[in-house]
Amino acid sequence: MTNQTFPWSKRFIVGVASVGIAALVSACGGASDTTANPDISQDPTVTEPPPANYDPSTANDTVVDVAANNDDFSTLVQAIEAAELTDALATSGPITVFAPTNEAFEALPEGTLEELLKPENKDLLRQVLSYHVLQQEVTTATATTGEVPTAAGRPLSLTVDEATGEVMVNEARVIEADIVASNGVIHAVDQVILPPDAAL
Repeated sequence: MTNQTFPWSKRFIVGVASVGIAALVSACGGASDTTANPDISQDPTVTEPPPANYDPSTANDTVVDVAANNDDFSTLVQAIEAAELTDALATSGPITVFAPTNEAFEALPEGTLEELLKPENKDLLRQVLSYHVLQQEVTTATATTGEVPTAAGRPLSLTVDEATGEVMVNEARVIEADIVASNGVIHAVDQVILPPDAAL
């Protein structure tokens, strides 16, 4: 693992992302642009229905809070804490987190998770976790096939099946989509998505 990608992670960690987020969203065409409906924009009484996973009781919870309250993400939360990314993920936004489930972490080669959680491998763990984060909000309604930049400085490849609506992130499949948080959205995925240059 070279140190070339770590400045991205460090800037993300301290929350210096506002200008970068705006530039990335602009470069990608902006996730929110696709939600506009010119047929109803003149009628202030018409609003879009909330996503299927919207829970008003957690409307003020950050992505970290939402993950911490979901038993399927307990390993992810442990990794976020070990990487010291809790504050960054709680204060940044809007963001999208492709969240590996506990089963996804268990499917890693034996000993990989334990190595990643060691204090001496914190930089590598940050890089892996940052590869699961987009510095823009992308829901299944706005996702399109193509590459999207991540907080790790390496792009992810999204593939959207127009017929079924299924979304693939590199080789991982979104198995629960649009879990809404106050500062973004979470999509549960069935694999840990490893950066192409991660030395594991």
